[in-house]
Amino acid sequence: MPRTIWSGAISFGLVTVPINVVSATEDHSIRFHQYHLEDGGRIRTRKVCELEDCEVGQGEIGKGYEVTKTQVIPISDEELRDLPLPTAKSIEIEAFVPLESVDPIRIGEGYYLQPAGQVAAKPYKLLLRQALARSAKVAVAKYAWSGRERLGLLRVRDDVIVLHAMRWPDEIRDPAELLPPPVEISQEEIDGALALMDTMTREDLEGEEFRDTYTDALAQVIEAKQGDKPLPEAPQPEEPGKVLDLMAALTESVSKAKATRGETGDAAVHDLPKKKTTAKKTAAKKTPAKMTASKTEQKTAAAKKTTKKAAGRRPRSA
Repeated sequence: MPRTIWSGAISFGLVTVPINVVSATEDHSIRFHQYHLEDGGRIRTRKVCELEDCEVGQGEIGKGYEVTKTQVIPISDEELRDLPLPTAKSIEIEAFVPLESVDPIRIGEGYYLQPAGQVAAKPYKLLLRQALARSAKVAVAKYAWSGRERLGLLRVRDDVIVLHAMRWPDEIRDPAELLPPPVEISQEEIDGALALMDTMTREDLEGEEFRDTYTDALAQVIEAKQGDKPLPEAPQPEEPGKVLDLMAALTESVSKAKATRGETGDAAVHDLPKKKTTAKKTAAKKTPAKMTASKTEQKTAAAKKTTKKAAGRRPRSA
């Protein structure tokens, strides 16, 4: 059972739902320590008082706001918990919006909200879980954790309410300066990109492609070094080729994607439109109506002669 990160309540109009907050994710990364290369001794970070030049324990350390180098305003954990702020002890729902209206770049870490006790079970299930699930909307709320007020998004996942930390609008950088220069994109290239997307489309994110291969490879290296065995050989990465013909690259990518998935058939998923010829070239190829009719008559006469000759021949014996 994951430990409780924060306890409080969800405020939904006049309804209050006591909840406990637990992390919805786990970190399976391999951790490293710093050590002395000469003798293998562990390198640790020690907290030292600058005035007394001595190490201090965690119980002697507090928070403070530095006004000047010589003036510090101490702030205790109790004072932070008792801030004159409605969101200090509750998650205040401010509005309900369609999920697609929220830019994913603003969504951060996820937490499960657990009803705190039997008294919270009914309002948790009826007013929030059922209401959110049936409305197909998400709730936007405010809450205060770790010394700052935050914006959050509430949604339902597997019958549990999930709180996602959100970034404030002014925390998102303007990407205008990163935009590429204007370029011309043809309809043929767009259709090619759509064909590649169709080939790579799937219903879920389960499978070997979505396994953490970095952690697996790191574990192999540690196991080999622990047993004094040769290190596993690293695969040689393919050199990325220069994109000279975008359509050729898209078509080849479709073929590779289909081969990876064990599919057969032509690479193209969509029929790509043929290039349009200019009006000038089309006009140059036009012939007068009389000339066209004359050629048609000549072809018809030749066909009749061929038919008569074929009828007069005897069929060859086997």
